Amino acid sequence: MLFHEIIGQQAVKERLVRSVKEGRISHAQLFLGPEGNGSLALAMAYAQYISCKDKKEDDACGVCPSCIKYNKLIHPDLHFVYPVALSKDVRTSTDVIAKFREAFLDNPYISLFKWFEQLDAENKQAVIGVEESGEILRKLSLTTYEAEYKIMVIWQAEKMNQAAANKLLKILEEPPDKTLFLLVCESEDQLLRTIVSRTQLIKIPKIADQDMLKALVEKNGLSPEDAEKTAHLADGSYAEALLLINENENAAQNLLSFQKLMRASLKFDAKAVISWIDEVSAAGRERQKNFINYSLHIIRESMIINYGDPVLTKLGKDEQDFVRKFAPFIHSNNIERFTEELNKAYYHMERNANPKILFMDLAFKFNELLNVPKPELIKN
Repeated sequence: MLFHEIIGQQAVKERLVRSVKEGRISHAQLFLGPEGNGSLALAMAYAQYISCKDKKEDDACGVCPSCIKYNKLIHPDLHFVYPVALSKDVRTSTDVIAKFREAFLDNPYISLFKWFEQLDAENKQAVIGVEESGEILRKLSLTTYEAEYKIMVIWQAEKMNQAAANKLLKILEEPPDKTLFLLVCESEDQLLRTIVSRTQLIKIPKIADQDMLKALVEKNGLSPEDAEKTAHLADGSYAEALLLINENENAAQNLLSFQKLMRASLKFDAKAVISWIDEVSAAGRERQKNFINYSLHIIRESMIINYGDPVLTKLGKDEQDFVRKFAPFIHSNNIERFTEELNKAYYHMERNANPKILFMDLAFKFNELLNVPKPELIKN
C-alpha cells in the first residue's frame, strides 16, 4: 500500500513520513479513527515506507524487492492480527491469512462487517483470542529476515478479549528489539487503558469532503453531482461510499427490517413481533449488530427532521420517504430512552446475548416508547 493510493489524510501522511525521516519511530502506535476512513490502509502504507529499500521523498518506491512483497502482503517481516470467528479449525489469524490478504487487496477500506461476510462467519462473534497472543510472541521471537524492523499490524485491536489484551500488554512493556506494533482501532474506549497509555496515538479523522469527491469521481467514475450526494451520505467513510455506490443492499434490508419492527411494536402485534424475531435471529451476529447501529442512525435522522434542518439528514430516497412518516414518533420525551436501549442492546449483543430474548425485550421497550406522548400533548 502506497501513501498516494490513500484518499486524503495529507496531514497524517506527512506526520508519518516525517517520523521515519527523523528517526522517531515509536515501537507502539495506535491508529485511531472511525470505520472507512483509511486507518488500516495508512498503517500498511507506513509499514511499507519503513521497510522500503529505496524511499522517495514522501512515499515508498513501490518497486524494490521489499515493496513488491508488501504489495502482495507476503513480506516475511510483516505480521497480522485481526478478528476471527473461533472454531475447531480457526484459532488464530494465521489460519485465515489467505482470505485476509484477498480481502485487503480487494478493498483496503474493508469494514469488520464485510470481513466477516467474506469469512462466512456472520453467526459468530468477532474476537481476537488469547491464543493469538501466543502466536504474536512466537512470531516476534524470530529474527528479522530482510527488513530492519519486524512489524505487527493489529487491526480492530479493540476486539481483543481480556486475556489476549493482558498478554499483549506484557510485550508492549518490554518489546523485542527492532519490533513495531501498529494497532488499528475504531473505539478507544474498548481498549485497556494500560495499552492505550503505552502507545503513541495517531488520530485519523474522517475523509474530507473535497478528497472524497475527488476519489468518487476519479476512482469510481461518478458524475460530480452523484459524487457530491454520495459523499454527503457517506459522512467521511469511503467504505460507506462504496456501499452506497453499489446501491447498499444491506441498508435496504435494514430499512425493511426496521419498518417491520416498528409497525409490529407500535400496537404490539405479538404474531408479527415473533415472526420478525425469528427472521432476524437467523441472521449472523454481525448483521444483528449492524441492524442495531442502523436503528440508531434512523432514530437520529428522525430527530433531526423534527428539530433541525432536514438538509442535514443523511438518508437515501427510500429512507427519506419512511422517516418523514416515522419522525413524529421520535421526540424529546423518548429520544434518550430509544438511544439508551439500542446502545444497551448492542453492548449485550457484543457479549453473546441470546438474540431472541434481546430482540423480544427491545420490542416491548419500543412499544412503550413509541406510545410516549409528544411534549405538546402532555397536560400540566
